[in-house]
Amino acid sequence: MALVLNDRVKETSTTQGTGDITLAGASTGFISFNTGIGTSNTTYYCIFEQGTNNFEIGLGTLSASTTLQRTTVIKNSAGNTSKIDFNTGGSSTLDVFCTFPANKTIDMVLTTQGDVPYASAANTPARLGLGSAGQVLQVNSGGTAPEWATSSGVSSGFVIAMSIAL
Repeated sequence: MALVLNDRVKETSTTQGTGDITLAGASTGFISFNTGIGTSNTTYYCIFEQGTNNFEIGLGTLSASTTLQRTTVIKNSAGNTSKIDFNTGGSSTLDVFCTFPANKTIDMVLTTQGDVPYASAANTPARLGLGSAGQVLQVNSGGTAPEWATSSGVSSGFVIAMSIAL
């Protein structure tokens, strides 16, 4: 199971409730989840209930060619991370499409030259500011994030050679 992102993946659905979404086929001009993502892969999705303000953005798994499991809700129209109960009236169409959530991107405005971007423990973008001359990049003692450290007797030529070799 891999995380797969693809452009122009969009289908409709009339699924009701908070369970898995049964996909009804690609919208005109788009490709299906099965074609663009592939069965057993995960992707970021958005579900929008036409004619309402209801939406859900999350990480889901295409468990079958026409079934999208709503694995992790990242954000929704209710302002929380719960699954939206779609189609409570039973007559709305859902637009279901691939998206890349804003909180998974690195805002270049918040970084400066030399910063090192990385994924935080919460799997959100984080940055490590530029270190000082002579410092080397290493993993912190908890093994969870990068950090700068003073070089302990390693020559700069060796550090550069090791960086290129990796």
